[in-house]
Amino acid sequence: MSVNDGGAMYAHEMSVNFTPVQFVLDFKMITPRNDPRGKGKPSFLMQHNVIMLDPWHAKKVIEVMEASVKRYEEEYGKITKPKAVAKAEKKQKSIVQPEETRETPNYLG
Repeated sequence: MSVNDGGAMYAHEMSVNFTPVQFVLDFKMITPRNDPRGKGKPSFLMQHNVIMLDPWHAKKVIEVMEASVKRYEEEYGKITKPKAVAKAEKKQKSIVQPEETRETPNYLG
């Protein structure tokens, strides 16, 4: 038997897609890089790991995560949004103007 342990990765972004037979979880890490060969232009490195699950297993992952978060909060206290994130969201809302609402065209007749 051969085991590929892979590397650990900190994911600060995740997207979820699904088909009738599977869920696809794409965990992403995007980090800025300063490469002297890039003539001062910043670049970004994106690493991602994809996990595919059938729908039954996706529900089981949710159950395990809910139980784990509950145990965590019992031991360490309620998980709350960091103050810096709340402040950044408030600032972003004051900058972004609401978009004009438009009726979506109906091309199906």
